Amino acid sequence: MTSDTQHDANCPCGSGNTLGACCGRYHSGLPAPSAEQLMRSRYSAYVFGLIDYLKATTLPIQQDSLDLQSMKDWSVSSTWLGLDVEESQVIGGQPEHALVSFTARWHDLAGEHAQHERSAFVQHDGKWYFIDPTITLKAGRNDPCPCGSGQKFKKCCAAYL
Repeated sequence: MTSDTQHDANCPCGSGNTLGACCGRYHSGLPAPSAEQLMRSRYSAYVFGLIDYLKATTLPIQQDSLDLQSMKDWSVSSTWLGLDVEESQVIGGQPEHALVSFTARWHDLAGEHAQHERSAFVQHDGKWYFIDPTITLKAGRNDPCPCGSGQKFKKCCAAYL
């Protein structure tokens, strides 16, 4: 499949749009306008093995702790079967936070799987970031929040981890 053909194909995130009119824009550098769009584009990034994109869209302070090789291995060894977004909820606040509930489905050597997840996101400097719950943020309740908001951790991202 050529790059142009991929661009015109349906986006794997399940939006019903073409890749070029959907997640492909964000993979090319345009910031996702919402937490739901970021989550959808991250699913599509797993489908295409775009591990650098997954790293770049994770909360910056968590990026160096990601196991990029494991992410790549999972991405390329899986056949991605679909994504269903059940709910996207903007919490608000400064900075703005959001929660996205979804189910991702894939097949690998161990069989078919479905993972239901409720992921947290934070917006900073006009960009949405995934807050990875598997990576511990080294911040005390009264420390500045690692998301860069300037607020205390307990008043910002602590509730989402």
